Amino acid sequence: MKRLSWFLVMCLLLSGCSSITSKLGKSKTDDDGEKIAPAPLVDFQSEVNLKKLWSTNVVGKNLSVNGGIRPAVQSGVIYLADSEGNVAAVDAVTGEKKWKVELDTALGGAVGVGSNTVLVGGIEGDVFALEAETGEQRWHVYATSEVLAAPAVSGDIAVVQSQDGRVVGLSLADGEKRWQFKEDVPVLSLRGTSPPMMNEDLCVVSFANGKVYAISPETGSQVWESRIAVPQGRTELERMVDIDGRPVQVGDVLYVASYQGRIGALAIASGRGIWFQDASTTHDLAYGLAQLYLVQKNDAVKALRSSSGQQIWINEQLTYRKLSSPTVVAGNLVVGDAEGYLHVLSQTDGRFVGRVKVGSGIAAPILVDGDFLYVQDNSGKLTAYSFE
Repeated sequence: MKRLSWFLVMCLLLSGCSSITSKLGKSKTDDDGEKIAPAPLVDFQSEVNLKKLWSTNVVGKNLSVNGGIRPAVQSGVIYLADSEGNVAAVDAVTGEKKWKVELDTALGGAVGVGSNTVLVGGIEGDVFALEAETGEQRWHVYATSEVLAAPAVSGDIAVVQSQDGRVVGLSLADGEKRWQFKEDVPVLSLRGTSPPMMNEDLCVVSFANGKVYAISPETGSQVWESRIAVPQGRTELERMVDIDGRPVQVGDVLYVASYQGRIGALAIASGRGIWFQDASTTHDLAYGLAQLYLVQKNDAVKALRSSSGQQIWINEQLTYRKLSSPTVVAGNLVVGDAEGYLHVLSQTDGRFVGRVKVGSGIAAPILVDGDFLYVQDNSGKLTAYSFE
């Protein structure tokens, strides 16, 4: 029986507890393992219309873990990838392909872009740097384990975080390792990683043990440490407090949330806690109208006051629909679901104000550039929209 118990634990570790957080089409389950049906769509009076501008199928299926492979946009160009190793650049105005390359590896994380460089990571630990203008490969190195989040760029340094708790700073010119930062991770954790987040002189990195660090992007040295969540419970499953979503920085305040833990506001200069509230999410946070938006683990969408964490509203009409991370665009809050619907919610009270069927399921976070939004569904199709 003891051997069987450890076997089950290892299976959960390798699968990333897919019954809880998977975005690959598997059914949600309750604490007893019973399947939970997604909430049915409710009728409402549409207040906004989404206008489709263009659509392209330049890459293939987007089935990677950790919320799909997030595209990136810079200087009017969208960079996107698929699970099979295809990476492409598309004109954000017309949807026309600028270039496409095929990498001989399975990709597992989002696309990073900066300093005329496109960066992608793979589930075998590969890290590729491509020329943003042409897609030509500049270098290829290996991390110590799978890379499930977008690498970040600061000056001439690329910062890459891998699943095993290591963060490395690589030369953007040739991929040479400049420094390494290591944090111990729990025996059991979700399969996913929060992406490194850059500001002018700090790199913020978050880990599966519920801690957040600010480090120097030039040297990798620690600036401050803060704990968002404290593991609680008797079992390893109950004690998981992974931080897998992308934090949000607004001015001099950083907002971070964990799974089965808390959401908190930290002073970016020191890491000092300003406020904390109980929360459970594996998604990115969003910000607008002095409010924070999060998708909870049961897919309820919640708005909190950014100054205190006080709940303002909650929409529970999309529960268990396997939502994407929330995104604020053109004064609206937008989420996608596993059936391929894009839902538009009011920021003031969470009511539905618009909806459109995009295609197949939407796992990757929605990309925003100004008043335009770009949705990459699970088939790989990229579609551009604006609000009418």
